[in-house]
Amino acid sequence: MRTLGFIAALAAAALMAASAAEAAPSAVARACAKDVKSFCGDVKSGGGKLKACMKEHYPDLSEDCQIAIVKAAAPGRACKADIKKFCSDVKPGKNRIAECVKSHAADLSDSCKEALAKSEAGNK
Repeated sequence: MRTLGFIAALAAAALMAASAAEAAPSAVARACAKDVKSFCGDVKSGGGKLKACMKEHYPDLSEDCQIAIVKAAAPGRACKADIKKFCSDVKPGKNRIAECVKSHAADLSDSCKEALAKSEAGNK
């Protein structure tokens, strides 16, 4: 389980620019607040430093935090082709990719729509 979780975390880190990661920061922030403070409290956000720190410490993170990261990455994986198709010219950050994906909601693949719906349901 740890290996699978670590692989998923690597995928999450690679896809953090994807809409899923941008669309669900509150769930990850809630689940990982203590871990961020414990392992990366001295790291200033920006430039991917915090993400790199969390990736480095992934095996040490609480199970709740690991699960939140994996869940946040799921729509990014499911929507990867849609993001490439509709939002390839969008610069990541500041929720821009999530907004692009939302603007193409009617055109998204079924798997992407389903993953986004599950992610939204999990954040309530």
